[in-house]
Amino acid sequence: MRKEDKALIIEKIGATLDEYTCFYLADTTGMNAEQTSNFRRACFKADIKMMVVKNTLLHKALEAKEADYSEIYPALAGTTAVLFSNVGNAPAKTIKAFNKTGCELPLLKAAYVEETVYMGANQLDTLASIKSKNELIAEVVALLQSPAKNVVSALQSSGHKLHGILETLSNK
Repeated sequence: MRKEDKALIIEKIGATLDEYTCFYLADTTGMNAEQTSNFRRACFKADIKMMVVKNTLLHKALEAKEADYSEIYPALAGTTAVLFSNVGNAPAKTIKAFNKTGCELPLLKAAYVEETVYMGANQLDTLASIKSKNELIAEVVALLQSPAKNVVSALQSSGHKLHGILETLSNK
């Protein structure tokens, strides 16, 4: 591969890194064409961009960024598929769901989520259980609405009781 082509690929990887908030590195060694195609479909349905890259080009793209990705560098060995997503737990959930179909691959090598690095396949359950930003916002809104809903429902039920009492008294 020519140096100019490598520079373009590094630039493209860098632009993709800027576009998404998190990425996962997965080992796809040993997956046949059908399994790879099915995994790509699963990623597409979950709004995850999957890209198979050369480790050295990904390493250079990560070095060119301002953030410190040095903890991820040891995971850049073997066949590497990069899963880009804006939802931190989506790739982990997709990998777990795909592994339940009987395929033990892909394996998680590393993940960069919310400025935190997770290393190794044993972190998959932890990553899948992390709540996304939207899920956390929804929980906070629900917690804030709960007291107001309780007050409104208490006022409504009191109004119904009072109305019932007055109606009973007027009938007597």
